[in-house]
Amino acid sequence: MKSISYEGVGQMMATFQCGETVKMGQVVKVSNDSTVAPCAAGERIAGMAVVVRDGFASVQLSGFIAVKAAGVSTTGWVKLSADGSGGMKADEGAGTPYLVVQTDADAQTAVILL
Repeated sequence: MKSISYEGVGQMMATFQCGETVKMGQVVKVSNDSTVAPCAAGERIAGMAVVVRDGFASVQLSGFIAVKAAGVSTTGWVKLSADGSGGMKADEGAGTPYLVVQTDADAQTAVILL
């Protein structure tokens, strides 16, 4: 059990329109004017859809957040990109550097700073 929580630290949210393919807890990109969509594998993310309802998504754009991140086991500055299934993956080639402060290999999650 982790004794340190980063939940809510530096959190900034914005509301966007979205289609039915956007699900709560997945990483998203800005796909059109004021609209978000799921990220394809290898894409840079805009944030995470925290709440999705009635064609709108509240997207966390900054701050610490826990993301699905299979295979991410190191902390510090790690290059990540979308994995195409709602989470993130290590991507040394085309990834964007994110500060990873916690990893959980069993849950396959990482806490990153957006």
